[in-house]
Amino acid sequence: MAFREVTVVQIREALRRWLHGEGERTIARAIGVDRKTARRYIAAAIALDLDRSGGEGQLTDELIGRLTEAVRPHRTDGHGEAWRSLGAHEEEITAWVKDGLTVVKIGIFLERKGVTVPHRTLARFAVERCGAGRRTLTVRVDDPPPGSELQVDFGRLGLVPDGDKNRVCQALVFTACFSRHQFVWPTFAQTTEEVIRGFEAAWGFFGGVFPVVIPDNMASIVIKAENTAPRFNDVFIEYAQDRGFLIDAARVRTPTDKPRVERVVQYVQRNFFAGETFFDLADCRMRAETWCATTAGMRIHGTTQLRPAELFRAEELGLLGPLPGTPFDTPVWSEAKLHRDCHCQVAKSLYSASYTLVGQTLRVRRDSTAVKFYLRGELVKVHPRVGPGERSTDPADFPPGKSIYATRDVASLTRLAAAHGPSVAKYAAAILDTPLPWTKMRQVYRLVGLGVKWGSLRLDQACQRALEAEALDVNLVSRMLERAREDKAPDSNGGAPGGGVVVQGRFERDASEFSSNEAQGR
Repeated sequence: MAFREVTVVQIREALRRWLHGEGERTIARAIGVDRKTARRYIAAAIALDLDRSGGEGQLTDELIGRLTEAVRPHRTDGHGEAWRSLGAHEEEITAWVKDGLTVVKIGIFLERKGVTVPHRTLARFAVERCGAGRRTLTVRVDDPPPGSELQVDFGRLGLVPDGDKNRVCQALVFTACFSRHQFVWPTFAQTTEEVIRGFEAAWGFFGGVFPVVIPDNMASIVIKAENTAPRFNDVFIEYAQDRGFLIDAARVRTPTDKPRVERVVQYVQRNFFAGETFFDLADCRMRAETWCATTAGMRIHGTTQLRPAELFRAEELGLLGPLPGTPFDTPVWSEAKLHRDCHCQVAKSLYSASYTLVGQTLRVRRDSTAVKFYLRGELVKVHPRVGPGERSTDPADFPPGKSIYATRDVASLTRLAAAHGPSVAKYAAAILDTPLPWTKMRQVYRLVGLGVKWGSLRLDQACQRALEAEALDVNLVSRMLERAREDKAPDSNGGAPGGGVVVQGRFERDASEFSSNEAQGR
């Protein structure tokens, strides 16, 4: 027969009836105990000087305590003889536990040694003293203030139609910690973009933004889990900054960090999804929101004993942050190397950056309107977003002198040629006067190079004569300049034949450098 403790109330009632003259049999039947048990308590009370003539005033708490100790002596260590008998075999039991033996098997081994104890006693001994199935105590954390925390978790629902096939549907479950009001966002994916869409829908359902969000260690939010300093996804951090809430991720395999939402996942699975048939994901989402507002929101919660939706509207709604005014433009972060052409490829598009960064790997942030490039945390370039196959180039990113050709800037090349004289400008414009002017840019570049080599004055004169002869050939201009140098030596006045000007070549050395030591009087 199982042991059943006699309560203090039963003991007091037995003694009260005895003081009023009732017998042991009647008392035992009235308080629901055995007659021997009633006799034992009455005898112990008489031994403690309980007198029938003294009245009920004798039944003090002190007397009841002394009586209980007399009938059921307190165990100093909290355990009985069976427990103490296991103490001599503690090392053996510990070794068996380490070997993976079950408590039942350990009990069989002990019986072979002549040690027979109740299974429950052996199980408690193995847990408390030998490390079997050790459990830590769970301390209930107090509820946060209203409107301060929102716990989030993922859970698997089941199959939902998606076109002509069924797909596994997950549920992103949001639970307000104070009121227990909840929102469910069914989804086929766990990407960061999909999680952000779920959060946006949750803010709309709740009517505001919670200042603190406690998510599970889902990869779409937490890149690297760590108990004290988890590393979060950059995109989700940006989203949290934009919406004005803080992230306090739960620890790995620690459901006690988000207990308010942990059991709600099972509630959603069993009460909302189980046995239902949905047309598609949109139908599932619509019915999930209705279920949250009615069935889940208007039930009497087992802990708060209040309706979550009503408690939320009364205590939390007014404390939330404002609803977002515009949709969040979800960015995408990536890395790209700046190639020798001063361009990076990002999402099948090309964007330029400074030639001084060629060979560097840049951190790239792109959204629907802009692409930003960072190097070691410093913003180095910003471009407007262009479509796949398109290019966004800033001429200032090219090395000096390279931007005109790279960008096919015919007008700038014409101005560069005009710096060597008006005839050179006319000659360059005539060369470029074609349906495809950029195909003639190399000729104009060579023309400008002749000005650097022979001088602007000589080049301008040569271009003037070439224009008069209607000869648009840069090679001809070059030969004209070469022949002018190879003409007869200057006359006695230092002028060239025909009054021309002889221009000294860039690499021509002075005549004094060729004089011998004897000629210098050495």
